[in-house]
Amino acid sequence: MPHKVSLFVPCFVDQLLPEVAADTVKVLRRIGYDVEFPEDQTCCGQPAFNTGYWNEARPCAEHFVRVFRDAEFVVCPSGSCATMVRTFYADLLASSSLRDDAQAVASRTFELSEFLVKVAGVTQVGATFPHSVTYHASCHGLRELHLRDEPLQLLREVAGLKLIEMARSEECCGFGGTFAMKFADISAAMGNSKAESVAATEAEFVTAIDPSCLMHLQGIMGKRQDRARTIHLASVLAHDESTQVTP
Repeated sequence: MPHKVSLFVPCFVDQLLPEVAADTVKVLRRIGYDVEFPEDQTCCGQPAFNTGYWNEARPCAEHFVRVFRDAEFVVCPSGSCATMVRTFYADLLASSSLRDDAQAVASRTFELSEFLVKVAGVTQVGATFPHSVTYHASCHGLRELHLRDEPLQLLREVAGLKLIEMARSEECCGFGGTFAMKFADISAAMGNSKAESVAATEAEFVTAIDPSCLMHLQGIMGKRQDRARTIHLASVLAHDESTQVTP
């Protein structure tokens, strides 16, 4: 019997990039996992938590735990949302009756590239992507989940893909959720710095594990009329000879 994975779809993916969820399912099924989508899932509570509204975030987190507590694995195409569950539920739900369940769910929750490399034990997922690509290391995945080489291992195994190293790839893109609204000028300046690093690679695409970073970068690069486009790692890995992407 194949293992079963429960798909956690973050708000950014659900509302703005639904194809990332579909591509995540495609990749997981291709390597032999059954995928279920619990329809009762909602936001993990990260926006409220990050802005200090812990009382408002707590019901979201408790609902998440109830929805996913029987899952064998929870896989999420977002480093920041996976971090919320894995790292911050322990504090947020420390006094909740669901504290123990929260810790158990957190231990079984993984960002997509982390799951593929560390749990499934694969780097070759049958992808073909004949384009030049550079990689942006988003903050939560890098600094909270300690994912540095896992996405790169997967990209190196994609047939036809030319991986180009980006200078200052670990530098923040400047999004930071509500930071981008509260400190718009700083956020835009950081985004422009990252866009310059992307442009210097002359890559056709920049990829990352967080959809929010990619949305921020696409807006800035589009305004600059840069060559590169953004694409989520899941979409690179889902790509095969039957699909086409026009740069």
